Amino acid sequence: MAKRAAPAVRLPEAEVTAELKLLRARIPQLTGTLVASADGLLIAHDLPGSVEPSGMAAVTATGLSLAHRIAQTAHGGAFHEVVIRGVDGYVVIYAAGPTASLTVLAGPAVNVGRLHLESRPAARAIAAHLTEPRKTNHRT
Repeated sequence: MAKRAAPAVRLPEAEVTAELKLLRARIPQLTGTLVASADGLLIAHDLPGSVEPSGMAAVTATGLSLAHRIAQTAHGGAFHEVVIRGVDGYVVIYAAGPTASLTVLAGPAVNVGRLHLESRPAARAIAAHLTEPRKTNHRT
């Protein structure tokens, strides 16, 4: 009896990484991007060598949790994004659905309006990639 070929398993990590690369191509002042789960696990990244991806994912999850709590306490609503402006640039964390976040690192000269204009749809696209049902392998 011949075996049927198993359907390909869709790996959203590849699609998420592609979204990160497209985002960096659209905004030249970006210095890095990262997608992490709400519990701090690294999903995908396009970071410079000076930033440790797993550590940044964990810190992002902590910041995301705090931002959710602040938004809930202050306004009773959901979290959308956090903007951190430092001496050397920006760190912006966007909600990417209910279980993940998109973190964007940008230089100090970035146009923050354009950063939001490009990053918000990217966060929605990433959320869609992470929540679409995956095909599973079935042996017959």
